[in-house]
Amino acid sequence: MKARRSITAAERRTRLGVRHRLAGSARATDVADVARSLVALHATDPATVFLAVAARMHDPTVGAVEQALYDDRSLVRILGMRRTMFVVPIALVPVVHAACTRAIAATQRRRYAAFIEEGGIADDGVAWLDRVGEATVAALERRGEAFATELSADVPELRAQLQYGEGKSWGGTTSMTTWVLTLLAADERIVRGRPRGSWTSSQYRWAPIAAWLPGGETALETPTAQAELARQWLAAFGPGTLDDLRWWTGWTKTTTRAAMAAVGAVEVNLDGATGYVLPDDLEPVSATEPWVALLPALDSTAMGWTDRGFYGGDDKGLYDRSGNIAATIWCDGRVVGCWAQRPDGEIARRLLVDVGREAAAAMEAEADRTSAWLGSARITPRSRARSPIERELLG
Repeated sequence: MKARRSITAAERRTRLGVRHRLAGSARATDVADVARSLVALHATDPATVFLAVAARMHDPTVGAVEQALYDDRSLVRILGMRRTMFVVPIALVPVVHAACTRAIAATQRRRYAAFIEEGGIADDGVAWLDRVGEATVAALERRGEAFATELSADVPELRAQLQYGEGKSWGGTTSMTTWVLTLLAADERIVRGRPRGSWTSSQYRWAPIAAWLPGGETALETPTAQAELARQWLAAFGPGTLDDLRWWTGWTKTTTRAAMAAVGAVEVNLDGATGYVLPDDLEPVSATEPWVALLPALDSTAMGWTDRGFYGGDDKGLYDRSGNIAATIWCDGRVVGCWAQRPDGEIARRLLVDVGREAAAAMEAEADRTSAWLGSARITPRSRARSPIERELLG
């Protein structure tokens, strides 16, 4: 029996630098190319999308990202893997929807319906969601596009308030607007458009999917879409383990194994663990020039695997209590520190390891580049708490 190919942690880091557009020679000139290189851009916090692109392009601008999102519409913001918001290339929208979002929508619909019934809003929660959803889509079609507040003015039921999960850590109070719009987007009926205000805003305009994506989406069978998503992940993040892909997608172990088998994933040795690559991805990867990068919190590279030891992403000081990673400093495929923007705009940094004089100077230059790119914009976490190291940096 032929011995399995061994891929060292060092080679994995080299792959990461090239394929994720982080090495200087691998930087992109096109926003959509950055997204394709990472499969999807993490978008729970809107600033992450722009900062992730800026770190990977030769000449990044806010306007170029906005053009790709809202004018060219080569990228679309959707709910996807792990019930998380992502910005994905237009061609991948039907894949993510079929592979992940539809199952999430079905689960959330049942969950919301139960809360609606328990909260006394309606005796039949599913019927209420269906009826109010149809009214909301009709209102949106009349307007062309609208903010949530405008839709709730047109559809009074959206303004209903509900307290859920009383006594639970995940409990809270929400308006029905949030839940209804979330389900309609997951059902591929509406889409998030340009936000109100600046690029850091999370108050999005909504539009009917037909107006945003003429012709709608290509319908895919779930297993076909899952195999394609696994192929895309392996091409960008491979080698990785079954647990890595299972975590990244939010699938079950059975689904993950089936998707790996469907693309003919080949087993490789990862320092004693079993990893997988695509059949045509077994050749060694040549080392790149030295590089450094400042990546935003929840960046897609940092969040690409559940086992992050090979790139130094297992320092607990980088994470908040929910497991959200802070903004990180990278050197040649390793996380070597953390950064945060202070209220005056200064990029504060803390190194976790000694990187040497040349790398330290390169990090200084990259911090200056990031600060200049941000200009007067101030980045405040919207979807996570500050990590321990961030709190130290900000005093």
